[in-house]
Amino acid sequence: MSDSVLSIEDLHLSFPIFRGAVHALNHVLLEIGRGEIVGVVGESGSGKSVTAMLAMRLLPGGSYP
Repeated sequence: MSDSVLSIEDLHLSFPIFRGAVHALNHVLLEIGRGEIVGVVGESGSGKSVTAMLAMRLLPGGSYP
């Protein structure tokens, strides 16, 4: 039995553009355990906010468990 409060495996996200797609997230793996404090850092545009929004189901997605 896992004490994970959030588990994300193989998360992908692409945004359609005029000439194809921008692949914003590829193969993201994240597991947060009960009682853990997590900080997410990265450059501007690296996917921090969109990862959080997908985890909270605030963006439309292809499939949610």
